Amino acid sequence: MGQGSITRRYRFCAAHRLHTDHLSAEENRVVFGKCNNPNGHGHNYVVLVTIGGPGAARAGQTMDLDALDRVVAERIVSRFDHRDLNQDPEFAVRTTTGENLVLLIWDLLVTQVPGGQLKKVAVIETRDNYFEYTGSASVAARS
Repeated sequence: MGQGSITRRYRFCAAHRLHTDHLSAEENRVVFGKCNNPNGHGHNYVVLVTIGGPGAARAGQTMDLDALDRVVAERIVSRFDHRDLNQDPEFAVRTTTGENLVLLIWDLLVTQVPGGQLKKVAVIETRDNYFEYTGSASVAARS
């Protein structure tokens, strides 16, 4: 049986500074360039959440989209919108890269989407930067 899916788009605006205490000030400047500006910088993030499962498109059995919208609004948008990502407790020991952000968003959603229907999370940070994660369990321990 084939796989069906649907992808919903969400938005939030947030600031961050790419920086790690594991590097010297000069190493941070070399690695992160202008994104290491001490004043930070902001993005208009787009988050794509894909849900689905076997035969879902044919049977019309994807998750209730209103429920998905509520989960994403509560767990993602309200948490990050108009915030400094560096101040989020989950980024206390991780750099606020797009890779780490997409993994965190996956972790925040994977237990909230029923029946293993969460298939993919993607983050569009800029016109040129797109990050995605497809997995089956929490990834926080791997970061």
